Order: sequence, then C-alpha cells, then structure tokens
Amino acid sequence: MFEKLDNTIANSFIGRYFKLENSGVPNARNTRFTTEIRAGIATFITMAYVISVNAMIIADSGGPCVCDSGTTDLCANDPDYLTCQTIVQRDLVTATAAVSCIATAIMGIFTNLPLALAPGMGMNAYFAYTVVGFHGSGKIAYETAIAAVFIEGLLFTFFSAFGICQLFAKLIPMSIKIATGAGVGFLLTFIGLHRSTGIALISHDPSTLVTLGGCPDQYYNKTTGICTSHHMESPTTWLGILGFLIIVILLLFRVKGSIFIGIVFISIISWFRNSEVTYFPYTDEGNARFNFFKSVVGFHTIEKTLGAIHFDLGSSDVWLAIITFLYIDMLDTTGVLYSMARLGDFLDETGDFEGSNAAFICNASSISISAIFGTSSVATYFESGSGITEGGRTGITSLTVSFFFFISLFFAPIFVSIPPWASGPVLVVIGSMMAKSIKDINWKYIGDAVPSFLTFIIMPLTYNVAYGLIAGIVSYMIINTIAWLIETISFGRITYDKSDKEPLNNFKVGSGGEGLLPIWLVPIVYRIRGGKSTAEIIKPIEINETTEINNVNRDVAVDVDRRNE
Repeated sequence: MFEKLDNTIANSFIGRYFKLENSGVPNARNTRFTTEIRAGIATFITMAYVISVNAMIIADSGGPCVCDSGTTDLCANDPDYLTCQTIVQRDLVTATAAVSCIATAIMGIFTNLPLALAPGMGMNAYFAYTVVGFHGSGKIAYETAIAAVFIEGLLFTFFSAFGICQLFAKLIPMSIKIATGAGVGFLLTFIGLHRSTGIALISHDPSTLVTLGGCPDQYYNKTTGICTSHHMESPTTWLGILGFLIIVILLLFRVKGSIFIGIVFISIISWFRNSEVTYFPYTDEGNARFNFFKSVVGFHTIEKTLGAIHFDLGSSDVWLAIITFLYIDMLDTTGVLYSMARLGDFLDETGDFEGSNAAFICNASSISISAIFGTSSVATYFESGSGITEGGRTGITSLTVSFFFFISLFFAPIFVSIPPWASGPVLVVIGSMMAKSIKDINWKYIGDAVPSFLTFIIMPLTYNVAYGLIAGIVSYMIINTIAWLIETISFGRITYDKSDKEPLNNFKVGSGGEGLLPIWLVPIVYRIRGGKSTAEIIKPIEINETTEINNVNRDVAVDVDRRNE
C-alpha cells in the first residue's frame, strides 16, 4: 500500500542522504521510509516514560527553589516551597521533551543512525539525590551542578572531536564489546520486569535482594519495595504478560509494527477506569493521572530551570562531580552505542561502525544543551533497540522520535499516560534478542571469557552499564597482565596457552572507513603527509574516496603497531 510512497522518497534527496533502499547510493541500507517511521514510533512509545519520570526525579532536588525554613523535614511540608517545586517539575516536563527532541534530531541528521537520546536514567538520580541532594540538601547547589553538567558536556565533546572516545572504544577487546551488548540486553530485561518501569514480575526481598513479585497494589509496600503476599495475582502483571505474548507471536509471524501494536493495545485497555487493570484507579494518584490525561493538550512555558547555571567552580566537590559525570557518560555512551550497533548489524570486521565518531560528538554536545534547559546529561537510550527491532536502520527513525518528542510538548498528557506494563514487555523482547550475541564471545580462552562474563553479569546486577564495562576492562587487564608477567619473569619456563587468545586487532580500518582518526582530521593528515604548506593544510578540502581515508587511517594504525612492537 505504501510502496509508491517508499519509492518516491527513496528517489529523492532524502532517500539518497539517508541511504534508503532503492535510492541508488552505495552501501544503501535495507530499509524503507515507512519502515523507518514505524520504527521511530515504536522507539518513542517505548521511552515516552522519560518525560514524566525524569521531571519527577530532578524535581526532587528542588531545582532552583530555596529551602530556608530551617526545619528538619527539608521543607517537605512547606506550602511555598512545594508550590515552587511543582512549577519546577512542570518546567522539567517541557525541558525533557525539548532536549530529547533536539538531541535526537542532531543524532539522526549527522550520524544517520536510528538512535534516540534523552536525559539518562541513573545519571539523573545521581544528579538529584547525590550531587544536589533531596530538596537541595547535598554539597552542591542545583545551579552549580547544572554548570558541572555543562562543562562535562564540553569536555566530552572535545574528547569525541579528536577521536579520543573512539580510540578508547577500539582499545576494548572484541569479546568485551560483544558482552556489552548482551549485558545491556540483560539490563533491559531487568528494567522491563521491574515494577516502576515494567510488568512488576520481580520485587525486592530483604534476604535474596530480588524475588517473584506481581502482587496487587494493596499488598505492595512502597517504602520497602516488598510484595507482602498474593504474589502473581496482580491483574496488570498478567496484562503485561499478555502484551509480551502478543508482541512475540506477531514477531514470529513477521507482522509489521508488532511492537507498536502490542504497546498501543495494552495502553488502550489500561485507559478504561472501571477495570482491574486501569492506569487511572480511583485514588489520589490515579485521579491526578486521569485529570492530566483528560487535558490532552497542554504546553507549559519553562519558568525557573531555563539557563539556571552558576559557574561556581572553586569547590573540589564540583570538580569531583564533573569527573564523575564525564567517566560515567563516556562508558555509558560507549556501551550503548556499540550494543545498538551490534543489534542493527552495523559493526564491521574490526568491531567498529560507520559514523561512530559523529555519534560520540552528537551525544556529547547534546549534554551541554541539556544543561541549558536545566536537566541532567542526555544519553543514547537502550530503548532505541525497539526501533531497530522494528527494522529502523537510518536517521529517519531518530527524526521520527524527535518529531514525537516535539508533539509531546503539546500532548504530554497522552504520552506520559502509557503504563509501564505496556512498555515493559518490549524491553524483555529486546533483551532476549540482544542476549544472542553471547555465543560469539571467545569462550575458549579464559582470559577473554571471564572478563566478558563479568561485563554482562555486572550490568543488570548494578543497574549500570558503566560498572559492567569497568569490571570487564579492569579484570581483562589484571588477568592478562599477571599471566604475561609470570611468563616474562620466569624467562619462558612458566608459560600459559595463548593459542586461543583473541588477537587485539582493533586498530584495523573497517569497511566503513572508520579508523584511529576522526573523519575531519583525515584531510589534514593527508595534506601533512603530502608535504603541503600550513595554508594549504587548513584550507577546506574534500576527500570523497573512501580508499584515501582508509589509506591515511591505515598508515596511522601501522605506526601504532610498530610502536607497540
């Protein structure tokens, strides 16, 4: 039905720029315009929860509101402070949607990758509850913490622009990169099974940390996160399981829009008030949700958080926050980018992917933009996997997500009313697909196998991609360095079997032309190698042949190999 539209777009400038199928450009991607639109819708619906959740978390810091009552409850019962905090939360709803719209559009246009960005979960909690503190009770004021985010974004952009982040990614052994994708999949599954972000199949247990959940609300202790009784009797849990089965069966029969259909079907069922599975129960919280849902259209102008930046950098706590923001964002971005690239089959023979350097720059520069709007740093979202699973392969998927974030500025009541048991099943399905990469880990060599295992197991257990990468990289270095030292000190009398060891060949240039140097530096190095003058070096030039880019990057790689030898 949409074949004519797909062909028309493919033969246009848009089709050629985004390398759509039948566009006639080299390395065209196996996707069509309507597939990209559907993939973008699926991604947005899966991550729409961020609009309300991020605003709620950051607002707990109090934002620029000042608590000066001198009470021990941190103004938790101060009417004036709570009124200010309500305004801040509404500001952040608008800010979250706006930042996500801008950042995702930047990613789609400049990288041609189906990735969506929004303020990162986990980082926002660290920002709100550790750096600023509940109602501003931390060591750093909100405005100063926002300045720290802004500076961190600039530093991250600098590192990305000069290829430092990509170089770091190339230094990661292939098996750990593969394990990162699996770890992200396990983490997504854990998120999809959790109560606040999924179908509530698991809950907290004081003895075993986690256990079987699925209890109705009246048997759930919100303070401890424990199901006191009636496990697996929650109607919404079973509705989420139904949504999971619908999506899986539709995928099994290769029905287009399987994920989108599953989310919309479960959401609509949950919007009826007189049912056991309603998202709008007759409680104070349910009534508030329903009243917001009924407004349908609403736009809130940012009053307090826009431009709330104060560069007070004299404290060591501020610089500690900047460094912490930076290394967590670098590791998170590396983990998510490469796991999504693997899911979309973008990785080349070296474990890199076309546009990786641009993706780092887009993610990094968007962090400073998020600070201007008054929220914590943005990140590439795991939920991009839902669009990739739907067939999204180009930046059109990202632009579709960006468009819906723009629409959500005016229709936020609809998009924040998608219940977690509608989006949670999608995360479980995506997690199962990402876990299949485990088979490609080099299990034959213990020095590769153990660090890879730690990488993908630590991620869900700590609820953090960065910690999993740290565990994998550090353990890899320690294990293999100790083995090398023992062999060296013993002058080869004590040896270990290296026959199955994975070679560190990550400095090779892949088919996409990505190498040690970012693309914008390649022409400069090319001129230098040709003995050109300084004026000619800085003169804008074009290198259209991938072979020339490969030659420059390959020579740099050879130099690195020689130095290593």
